[in-house]
Amino acid sequence: MNVPNHIAIILDGNGRWAKKRFLPRNMGHRAGAKAVEDICEDAWDLGVKYLTVYAFSTENWKRPKDEVDALMKLLRNYLADCIERSNKNNMRVRVIGEKSALSQDIREKIKNLEEVTKNNTGLNFTIAINYGSRDEITRAVKTIAKDVADGKINPDNINMDIIGDNLDTGGIPDPDLLIRTSGEERLSNFLLWQLAYTEFYFTDVLWPDFDKKELIKAIEKYNGRDRRFGGVKEDN
Repeated sequence: MNVPNHIAIILDGNGRWAKKRFLPRNMGHRAGAKAVEDICEDAWDLGVKYLTVYAFSTENWKRPKDEVDALMKLLRNYLADCIERSNKNNMRVRVIGEKSALSQDIREKIKNLEEVTKNNTGLNFTIAINYGSRDEITRAVKTIAKDVADGKINPDNINMDIIGDNLDTGGIPDPDLLIRTSGEERLSNFLLWQLAYTEFYFTDVLWPDFDKKELIKAIEKYNGRDRRFGGVKEDN
């Protein structure tokens, strides 16, 4: 089986999972967090080198305050536990998104997590928190514009590599496969630049129920597609 080097996942369906079980939404988010832990191990076992998950978007702030507060509490707990778990699994963790909108204690936890795990050589795990692709691209354009104004970059030399390097994902290869759970079939402002040549896989399975078996299904579907660039079939 040809395993994608980089898989990105839009985690969707936590609320519906909880509703089906007559549970509060925060229980669905807890189940979803546990599913993330499991899928990291499953992805590495299958040979995936990079895994990126969409955990909290810039639009998620519009949710009810009690749900946002519960998500932030869950995030704090997850980040605190993630250091031990990441080092145990030799996993390097990186967080992308506009961190300035997050509370100071969460920003400090993120900084500590990234620093402690930066030399790990296992799965490269990226978490998108307060992330929106349009926001990411806008911030990258502003950075490049400042470099032009400061004389660091000749505007005639701006190319796709320079733009890519200034995105939050600079240094991370583009995803080969995008998975979205819960039956939705849209990108929701996720990695718009990076997904230019990515294969998409949509499943009705709700995120907390997405396991290694479902991940293998997605990879098998990926294997069944002819990836063509400029009309030439890619050799796998």
